[in-house]
Amino acid sequence: MNVLSHISAFFADSAHWQGYDGIPTRVGEHVQYTLMALGIAAAVGLPLGLLTGHTGRGGHALGLIATSARALPSFGLMVLMFILLGLGLAPVMIPLVVLAVPPILVTTNEAMRSVDPAPVDAARGMGMAETGILFRVELPVALPLILSGLRSAAIQIVSTATIAAYVSFGGLGRYIIDGLYQRNYEKVVGGATLVAAMALVTLAVFWLLGRLTVSPGVRRRM
Repeated sequence: MNVLSHISAFFADSAHWQGYDGIPTRVGEHVQYTLMALGIAAAVGLPLGLLTGHTGRGGHALGLIATSARALPSFGLMVLMFILLGLGLAPVMIPLVVLAVPPILVTTNEAMRSVDPAPVDAARGMGMAETGILFRVELPVALPLILSGLRSAAIQIVSTATIAAYVSFGGLGRYIIDGLYQRNYEKVVGGATLVAAMALVTLAVFWLLGRLTVSPGVRRRM
């Protein structure tokens, strides 16, 4: 059977649409892991990126640390965390967060530093507070690039969250791991197709988010 036949057979099987191993359940678990990891990574990376980009201090050092973190193998880190922490969601979340923080932090820092200094200096000369300059002048201009960092992190999490299945968690990785173990390649291909589809949906969500949050004037200058 070719790949298209495997995909068709997987989605045509009614057993894959119900129960604890059904597509709705596995998609829901995958979305949960993705949102949790992205939320934690954003809570770490966004404030640091905004602060270092606004002040122009510490960004280079944080960038080096974040870039070094990208070299850590997610699967190896998950296995290490599983050995150290045992069962639980933490061994899964830690490698996903470590994977997602660098693009958010580095891109946010670069986005803030790329803002035209003229309006910033004008706002500062008018006596605007630093927080006002950050959120009312710099952030709206930097938002498109910041969203691109969040989008990149989200795509990486969606793709990598499949490793949760290696430590008995759910998500779309269950189809891939269980399918390989059972030599059920229909399930493997179906799971991989669902992961790819979720990545495309993630791209669409961030495109829509950009259309809703980025001002038309900033979009026209891009």
